[in-house]
Amino acid sequence: MSVEHRTVARDEAGMRLDRWFKTHFPALPFGHLQKLLRTGQVRVDGGRAKTNTRLAAGQKVRVPPLEKTKAEPPHPRAATAARLPLPSAERGGVRGKGDAEFLRSIILFEDDDVLVLNKPMGLAVQGGSGTVRHVDGMLGALREKDGQRPRLVHRLDKDTSGCLLVAKTRFAAAALAKTFRSRSARKIYWALVVGVPKPKQGRVSTFLARETGGERMRVARHGEEKASHAVTYYAVVDQAAQKLAWLSLKPVTGRTHQLRAHMAHIGHPIVGDEKYFDIENWELPGGMQNRLHLLARRIVIPHPRGKGEIDVTAPLPPHMQQSWSLLGFDAKQYDPIVDAPEE
Repeated sequence: MSVEHRTVARDEAGMRLDRWFKTHFPALPFGHLQKLLRTGQVRVDGGRAKTNTRLAAGQKVRVPPLEKTKAEPPHPRAATAARLPLPSAERGGVRGKGDAEFLRSIILFEDDDVLVLNKPMGLAVQGGSGTVRHVDGMLGALREKDGQRPRLVHRLDKDTSGCLLVAKTRFAAAALAKTFRSRSARKIYWALVVGVPKPKQGRVSTFLARETGGERMRVARHGEEKASHAVTYYAVVDQAAQKLAWLSLKPVTGRTHQLRAHMAHIGHPIVGDEKYFDIENWELPGGMQNRLHLLARRIVIPHPRGKGEIDVTAPLPPHMQQSWSLLGFDAKQYDPIVDAPEE
């Protein structure tokens, strides 16, 4: 097998290099791809590249001989994950179901180009250290007749439930990725936080950076290395005295843990947040579960083929529904954040 130079197709524009390899060489382990990139054996238009390099139509990808990978088993995200049942916290009531059946059971919207899934709490979107069961690994079960594999368009934290957008075609993936980069997608989240923010409607604008050697994000100074600007609008929908508040959140940017870090920053951390909840001696009200109370409630995005808008809403997950019932909140009432400005 000799070196190949493959041309990036028009409907693959905007695709990450690792996703491109996953599409063309599904049996190639991710770790092996990283090694090929580090040693310069994989190149884009003659230059070195990284796994997260975004491709443009017409670019040439150098593909070295891959015959040694044929005998290797598929990456756990595509093979082992497909056979393992969800742990108890991740099952969402679907133990024993195959990947395709499970995914179809959580579809909120579907057409020829797009899927919107109601991701349950506890199910990771992508693989990581010790994670063998995740949405990305299961999407291959929904591969279309033409061989195209559905692709993730954005991500949610493992313990965040709700609307997760998936592209069914390369064309849709490229179009939706462009929409997210231009911030044309509107995302609304619901959260239960400690205390009641003042004012009841506001804007949080900070820079965020990852803590050294940790998984948490911290508020950083402007100009600090690897710090990214993050903007969130919030509005109080309802409250339980001064102890708890139901917030509607609208992130303008899409930084890692943005909503969780921003709520903790203003002194109102999200209930059940193990990473950012640091109020000492605070007691969880009786009858409530100590799980992250954060829902990707709604997503509104232009259709990739110009067919109007895709507007999808996810229901409260069971643990949040239990808390809403306990606190007397009405999930059907008006959401004040919907018309918040974009900047």
